[in-house]
Amino acid sequence: MSQQQKTFRRIVTGHDDKGNAVIVSDAPPVHTQLVGGPGGPTFFEIWHTNETPALIMAQPGDRDEEGLMLPPPGNGTRLRMIEFPPEGEEIRKLTVADAVAKFRSMGEAEASTSSSSAPHPLMHKTKTVDYGIVLEGEITLVLDKDETTLSAGDIVIQNGTNHAWANRSGKICRMVFILIDGAAE
Repeated sequence: MSQQQKTFRRIVTGHDDKGNAVIVSDAPPVHTQLVGGPGGPTFFEIWHTNETPALIMAQPGDRDEEGLMLPPPGNGTRLRMIEFPPEGEEIRKLTVADAVAKFRSMGEAEASTSSSSAPHPLMHKTKTVDYGIVLEGEITLVLDKDETTLSAGDIVIQNGTNHAWANRSGKICRMVFILIDGAAE
């Protein structure tokens, strides 16, 4: 099955030297990465902040990062879109070592909570509060003891929970995530 990625623009605003609001850039996201090879999700890294409160800069630009990073920077935020292709047998047959390797490729091997008794091989947990918004398609949120299917327009607020995403629909699912660095109480 051929799945074509839709393109989208990332418009960044700022200010000119007179303080007028202007468009600083208008282009597709600079950082895009396919995770885990063919059949894996594509991450579109849209923006991140390194601090809270976020710095409001006159001419904001991309901040350098080495490769894909799963969580936001400490005390920061991250905005990304992920295209989840339909889940195939290659995902369901992942070993614990395979799952850890996939999270290592996102800069956070320790996020993997995969085990032989886990409800999904790509279970993981981060110290973040995440807002996930389904733009297109449907996807199943898998938790330790529950699961629910989300459709376009649905929003999930994830509070540092152990989870995985399973696209059982047969079509691409596109989600936007806002990740906020967190701390356990």
